[in-house]
Amino acid sequence: MRSRWTLDDRLERILREVPFEVPDGTAAVTVRLRYDRSQGVLDLGCGSPSGFRGWSGGARDEYTVTREWATPGYLPGEIQPGVWQVWLRLHRIPPGGLDFELDITTSADVPARPADPVVPMAERPPARDIPAVGALRWWAGDFHAHTVHSDGSLTVPQLAQLARSRGLDFLAVTDHNTVSHHPELPQAEGITLLPGQEVTTDRGHANVFGDVGWVDFRQDADSWTERGLMSINHPLGGDCAWLQPIKNRPQVAEIWHSGWWDRRWGAPLAWAEAWRDDVIPIGGSDFHRDGSDGLPGAPTTWVLAEDPTLVFDAVRQGRTAISAGPDAPLLLRLGDELLALDADGLVLVRPDGRRQVIRGERVLVPAGTGMHRLETHENEVMALCA
Repeated sequence: MRSRWTLDDRLERILREVPFEVPDGTAAVTVRLRYDRSQGVLDLGCGSPSGFRGWSGGARDEYTVTREWATPGYLPGEIQPGVWQVWLRLHRIPPGGLDFELDITTSADVPARPADPVVPMAERPPARDIPAVGALRWWAGDFHAHTVHSDGSLTVPQLAQLARSRGLDFLAVTDHNTVSHHPELPQAEGITLLPGQEVTTDRGHANVFGDVGWVDFRQDADSWTERGLMSINHPLGGDCAWLQPIKNRPQVAEIWHSGWWDRRWGAPLAWAEAWRDDVIPIGGSDFHRDGSDGLPGAPTTWVLAEDPTLVFDAVRQGRTAISAGPDAPLLLRLGDELLALDADGLVLVRPDGRRQVIRGERVLVPAGTGMHRLETHENEVMALCA
């Protein structure tokens, strides 16, 4: 099939479905998309008679779905006969239009599955000396990372070992508009991988956490909040900034994203205060590949919980803190006190604006209500604590 999308097509309806017939007895479906990437961007996905079968956005131009395996980002399983759809989102269409070609093939045979690389166990740095709070401990993690199941470069096992080598206890894997990575997460060694998905649109991104099934990015943002714990991602993130209309504002927000490269720029804090007065801050590296965005744990979100598998419940209760990295200066709530670690010479800023210089590497100070932060003398944020 050959055709052309115009800018008028995009403005009329950004997501298009191209139907095709899958005959009875089909064991594999392969779709190939061709267009000039120097001229525009077409996002790619798949729907079957039973609904969602996968999404890869602009990261791939080809996918295969079989009974036994599927291209990362897509769901394996029974190949139902009937009308399927190639999903095409007209992400960027030039004024002169964009020619494209679709090649769709079906087969009664299952092709061989590509081999997965062998991933050795990584060494984990020693844990920091942080006191427990009763039965609760502070766990180091990251709430935003990607794999080959969307536009990342690493497999799930490779990402797990990178995060472990960075000293993290948990990592939320949040591939774009898909849940195909979820079955692999429990198999990770030496670190807890938590399920999530980054619901991705042209008007903003949000993470929905938990094994809650696929969240339909085509629906309104309020419907996403009904599915599970949700955070607004990088709300000031350039062309990914949050523009979605939403009535029920989520309490959780990714206040500290790796894109906050100059932390003297106070806009994320101002946005958080304007969003809602009881916002729960979390951080995310948005890791895709080495040299892009931040490494896992840059920033690090610390969560006070009994176990790393229970961090989502702890986030709902507001037990979070954020640091620039696993070993960076840290501010944690220990009951009615705040513990400032490795923060000698930094300035504690309380919710009411009062300031106090921290003297020493391990200092306890009285805690108030609301979000506290550590800054340098130049107002560069070094740590946050809810």
